[in-house]
Amino acid sequence: MEYTILGLLLMIIMLLYFKVANHFNIIDKPNQRSSHSEITLRGGGIIFWFSALLYFVQNTQNNYLFFTGITLVSLVSFWDDIQSLSNKIRISIHFLAITLIFYDLGLFSLVPIWGIVVAYILAIGLINAYNFMDGINGITGLYTLAVMGALLYVNTNIQLFIDGSFIKYGIIASLVFLFFNYRKKAKCFAGDVGSIAIAFWVIYLVLKLILVTNSLIWLLFLAVYGVDAVCTIGHRLYLKQNIFEAHRLHLYQILSNEYKIQHRLVSLFYALVQIAVSALVVFCYQKIQDLILFTVVIIPLLLVYSSKFYLLTRNNLRVKI
Repeated sequence: MEYTILGLLLMIIMLLYFKVANHFNIIDKPNQRSSHSEITLRGGGIIFWFSALLYFVQNTQNNYLFFTGITLVSLVSFWDDIQSLSNKIRISIHFLAITLIFYDLGLFSLVPIWGIVVAYILAIGLINAYNFMDGINGITGLYTLAVMGALLYVNTNIQLFIDGSFIKYGIIASLVFLFFNYRKKAKCFAGDVGSIAIAFWVIYLVLKLILVTNSLIWLLFLAVYGVDAVCTIGHRLYLKQNIFEAHRLHLYQILSNEYKIQHRLVSLFYALVQIAVSALVVFCYQKIQDLILFTVVIIPLLLVYSSKFYLLTRNNLRVKI
């Protein structure tokens, strides 16, 4: 009953937000690098912050640092959705918010200095990777369901590491968002406020699980996004492009834009691959060494990602002919 009421509340909040977005013209205008062709409401991902708020109202004793952090990144991201901010401001706020959850998780007393530095790089990198990958209908919502679902399974069946409701609130928010986004003509896009807020939520959960189990293997719950984002950044640096500018070089963009595969199918593909990876991680946990499991997962993903170069070459040849 609790989750049904939550879903209805979030649905009402989303509909009210649409009125606000229409009134203040908070829209996403397509450009030559976009994967969509119609003007669409932006910032629908604010529903993730509202879901966090509803959870916090009921659990103020445990989650105030997390909620402060997600509020900071949501606020600066929503501002960026409306009026572009400098990268320095955004990264600074991300750094502050990450510091809050590191303190909440006790990371500063558990991990050596070099580990803290690596953790900052990974956390901020994953937040921005999640944002970079938000470009077609359904991809953020479906991928989040895949990740949150895996975390919930681990929490329920392998290692209790957090209140299960905390994960379920993120899942319900994703389902509500998908209702409006996972369509041929999306009612809204997540915007930076959505992709970064839910990334912050996911990273908090993954970090907590890593600390409780003393295993880095759970980073593979973000392997599909991670490989695509890191390899695309490397590709763009090789091409001497500004990695902070819009582009169309992610594998999902090539499949959607160059090969005209339906956005929802591409998004589903990403989610299903991540589900398969997560299932393998869960099955192999404590059965084989972490390094071997990382290798078994990452190498095939690199091969899948590398197929984009063949797809690009083939498409260029087809255009010339």
